[in-house]
Amino acid sequence: MSNQEMPPIKRKGGLDNDEEENSKKSKIECESEQADPQDQGNIQDAHLSNETLADSTSEGPKEVDTDQSSPEPGQPCGKLLICGGTNWDMVGRKEVPKSGVNTGGPNLWEPHSISSLTSIRVQHVASGPSSCHSIIICEGGTAMSFGRNDKGQLGHGDTVRCDKPKVIESLKTQTIVQASCGKAHSLLLTAEGILFGFGDNKSAQLGQGHQKALMPKPVQIVHPGNKKIIKASCGAEFSMFIDESNLLYSFGRPEYGQLGHNTDGQYFVSANKLAFNCEVLPRHVAVFVEKTKDGFTHIIDDVKIVDVSCGVNHTIARDSKDRLFTWGFGGYGRVSSIHAGATYSMAVSGGQLYFWGLTKSTGDATMYPKPVRDMSGWDVRSVGCSKTSIVLAADDSVVSWGPSPTYGELGYGLKKGGQKSSTNPKIVEPLEGIYIQEVTCGFGHTLFIARDDEKDLPLLNKLPVYDPEKASG
Repeated sequence: MSNQEMPPIKRKGGLDNDEEENSKKSKIECESEQADPQDQGNIQDAHLSNETLADSTSEGPKEVDTDQSSPEPGQPCGKLLICGGTNWDMVGRKEVPKSGVNTGGPNLWEPHSISSLTSIRVQHVASGPSSCHSIIICEGGTAMSFGRNDKGQLGHGDTVRCDKPKVIESLKTQTIVQASCGKAHSLLLTAEGILFGFGDNKSAQLGQGHQKALMPKPVQIVHPGNKKIIKASCGAEFSMFIDESNLLYSFGRPEYGQLGHNTDGQYFVSANKLAFNCEVLPRHVAVFVEKTKDGFTHIIDDVKIVDVSCGVNHTIARDSKDRLFTWGFGGYGRVSSIHAGATYSMAVSGGQLYFWGLTKSTGDATMYPKPVRDMSGWDVRSVGCSKTSIVLAADDSVVSWGPSPTYGELGYGLKKGGQKSSTNPKIVEPLEGIYIQEVTCGFGHTLFIARDDEKDLPLLNKLPVYDPEKASG
């Protein structure tokens, strides 16, 4: 099947998905939110005392055990595949910063297996539309990480880039069940409902009660009421989590209102200089509103949040009644969804995939959810949102699209006239016949978890193998 055409049995149509990059980047620093000095000092002491928690609970080495069962029954495990840019210090940059190195892997234009993970089964992968790093959760709950590490976002206690996936040593004794990645920070959730974070904290996105910029070792993010946490999500420079009572909390940079507290935290430092009050500790998102068709707004009282997803500067949440709420940077029509890209959103409702927002640097934005007509009739089970690219696992295929430039995250390959980009959804031919269970996207790379039953091995073994050590050597 040519990757130029979708299967004829599926309904085909155009997409209104012209996008624009959210290139605006703040040049002003966040300032710590003022609080009672005594109370703030007590809170900070409590959080600082937890900075060694991950190491102090260690009971010895925990190997990646492929015989252990998944901590979440029914969650399938499989083989990890990767495509896209692997020169982590250069992806998304015009030049390498002083702290970076312009060496590393090439752009992988088709999916590859990773040589060091041949015998390791994976149950969950995480990255994000602003992330050039990734978290891998292996069968049994061991966490590994690799990629860019200039802010300590890999959790290894240093700022050295890691091309080969490496176990996060200080969390060896923890059973990790979920992870999320921001621009330069990461969150990991344990089976016991404990949340850890590491990486950049300049905007307080690690919720420690302070804005110490660099935290390369995992620290616990403490719930204000000591409740269990059931889900976490990272924006570029902010974070969200849901607790066991289905309450939503946020912390970090508030610049576009993405924290959900009805403020952007902006204030004047001087006549011509602005700054922001960052939320240095997790704060309850207490108010949800609904706008009627005639423009009136009223508060909704019975909101229990069950899912949350963060884009670069916007947040989407779903409640127990399947109502969608969104807030944050709204310049491109992002209204609601549970799959957040950099400046766009996607949702699956009633089997239909919807899109709105902007992924290209030209053209008009889609200002409200519109069906992706090319995907009508497809069973979409997993969605990956890159900065500008979209990758889906649907039916027995993988479908992707995105504007130029790309780094290979679309996975088309360069054989048989393969393309590097596409404005319309196209089949990822190198994965035809391989069943993909989960897909996630980083800034310019895509990770897949492929089913690895005995019947799947012949096709999996035919895929090219990426050796990070040789590529970076």
